[in-house]
Amino acid sequence: MKTNRPAALFLDVGGVLLTNGWDRRMRKKTAEIFHLDQEEMDERHHLTFDTYELGKLSLDEYLNRAVFYEERPFSREEFKAFMLEQSQPLPQMIGLVRSLKKAYGLRVAVVSNEGRELTIYRIQKFRLEEFVDFFIASSFVHFRKPDADIYRIALDVAQVPVEQVLYIEDRLMFVEVAQGMGIRSIHHTGFDSTRGNLASLGLSLTE
Repeated sequence: MKTNRPAALFLDVGGVLLTNGWDRRMRKKTAEIFHLDQEEMDERHHLTFDTYELGKLSLDEYLNRAVFYEERPFSREEFKAFMLEQSQPLPQMIGLVRSLKKAYGLRVAVVSNEGRELTIYRIQKFRLEEFVDFFIASSFVHFRKPDADIYRIALDVAQVPVEQVLYIEDRLMFVEVAQGMGIRSIHHTGFDSTRGNLASLGLSLTE
């Protein structure tokens, strides 16, 4: 019997599987702990972070521009370690995706805007490779959401018809871009609502 059940899941990382990697809240906390001028750091961050996420700067080069443009009383390694340690898992979502992949044989891909070092750290730290088949990170492919080309690359690599892909994303604009390309999408606002939306599309663990 023909089914419209998705055969592939495309997932954002920050806000879906893990906490955000380096958002405003984290920068505020970091500025307080390291006694930095948050307003100045945020301004420098916004001027250069997109370039880092596109894979055109290393993490050290980004930090040279955003933090270490002047002498600091703390080391670069100390700062980077703290920055990376802010990442935390969202266990319910990770467990749900793991279980759905096992139950339905889904192809699972990450489609994310993240710098290379942060991406690799998060993959390894939270063992994402155990249930994600491939990673389309902006720093790997040099396209950044909302550029539609990052989704086209994911579709090409997945080799799954667009109508069989389901995308889970916490940023509404990115959901709208994907939907405009014919990719069914869930605007992720919480575990319960996303689990319910998945079940309505035939991806339920209670069948």
